[in-house]
Amino acid sequence: MNFIKHYTKLALLATMMVLAATSCNEKQAAEAPKAVNGASLENLKIRYIDEDSIMANYNLAKDINEAMLRRQNQYDAAQKQRAADISKFGNAMQQKYQNNQYLTEEAFNADQAKLQKMQADAENYLGNLQQSIANELNQSQAQLLDSIDNFLKDYAKTKGYDMVLRKSATLFIDEKFDVTAEVVEGLNKRYNKVGSKSPSPAKPAEAAPAKPATATGLSTQKPATPGKVDLKK
Repeated sequence: MNFIKHYTKLALLATMMVLAATSCNEKQAAEAPKAVNGASLENLKIRYIDEDSIMANYNLAKDINEAMLRRQNQYDAAQKQRAADISKFGNAMQQKYQNNQYLTEEAFNADQAKLQKMQADAENYLGNLQQSIANELNQSQAQLLDSIDNFLKDYAKTKGYDMVLRKSATLFIDEKFDVTAEVVEGLNKRYNKVGSKSPSPAKPAEAAPAKPATATGLSTQKPATPGKVDLKK
């Protein structure tokens, strides 16, 4: 999975989901094209939503966005701290070497091994943290999509609509059929009512040391940074 660093908004939008055509009667929607030349198609009650607007205004999406930004900051801070610790120890080694403070080859080799272990541990920890964030993001996506999908099914049934389409999935649709504001209001009303919140991120456990890195340099390999997500599945 590729992540993009330093995002300001979680892209839980645009190509977001299989909201594809939420219908209160899927069989009727599937058979609708057969009635193109008949009156039944003309009588279909169709509405649409602007998914970008829903993602920007639905409180659950906002909460997920904020949670993932916190996790991004957590990752950045951990990466910075590990790099600083490694750099500090490496610089100290270099000073000792230049000042002939290593009295034995064994002493130098011990510090060299410690530096390599610090590098390997940093890579493992940051990799585990990245995976933890990715897992949390996947769970949040599923929660968000289920919430919207379930609401739209109930909403369409209550309103007597045959289909609720995504605006981006249409070539043209009259704005009078836009129910986005009503859907956002209903989503937020239900979300606030149940008091749902995105789960607090769990801090990943310190990774067990892996095989020491063979390189003797002072920098760690930088794992891909968590960030922007695309909900197109």
